[in-house]
Amino acid sequence: MFSDADAAELYDLLNPWDAVRYPSDAFYNDLVMAADAVLDVGCGTGSMLHQARECGHSGRLVGLDPDQATLERARRRTDIEWVAGVAAEAAWNREFDLVTMVSHAFQCLVGDDELRASLAAIRAVLRDGGLFAFETRHPQARAWEDWNPSNASEVVDAAGRKLHVSHHVESVSGDVVTFTETTGDPDGTVLRVDRTSLRFLDVPTLGAFLAEAGFAIEAQYGDWHRGPVTDTSREIITLARRI
Repeated sequence: MFSDADAAELYDLLNPWDAVRYPSDAFYNDLVMAADAVLDVGCGTGSMLHQARECGHSGRLVGLDPDQATLERARRRTDIEWVAGVAAEAAWNREFDLVTMVSHAFQCLVGDDELRASLAAIRAVLRDGGLFAFETRHPQARAWEDWNPSNASEVVDAAGRKLHVSHHVESVSGDVVTFTETTGDPDGTVLRVDRTSLRFLDVPTLGAFLAEAGFAIEAQYGDWHRGPVTDTSREIITLARRI
């Protein structure tokens, strides 16, 4: 068996959070460290908030995620609040200066109704003028074309198991891409298959959803060094204020 707990541990191994090594992590770390109260929506294993505490953040840090196995890993640190749930269920009222959705978590909001409900809840938890920071892959870069077995990863997990992790795109329907992630032994034995759908919004559509929800876009970047969104950008990194 390759359990949910094993998958959460593997995620941390494949996606370490390090604000020194990775510009994307440094981008969010700067925002978090400057905010008194932070809600991380889709916090996963809590790596970003863990590092914020380690860097000396003394304010309120809250992580929200629906996955119990990832939250169990997050809860290894007890000086942060961990809450089970999805974005649309966030029930705080004007308690945060900053809301984040990192590691492309925003793309998990696939349907229009889910997206609208999530943005409404996120706006409600922010104080007046509070900031919502997130990123989504720019559809023009067609990142999903690289999600294929030829780009598989080989990794050794904490238990010493050699693992083979590969992806396969099942469908591209409009702006929604559905794909599987298969974890197995190097000999081809399948241990686990996870299926995910992600939405790839372009700049105008994203802006329309944010405006409808009561946000004003303060800045949008096409890379983690705060360069502009261009015809070759792979990311749409957005800072939106509650109005």
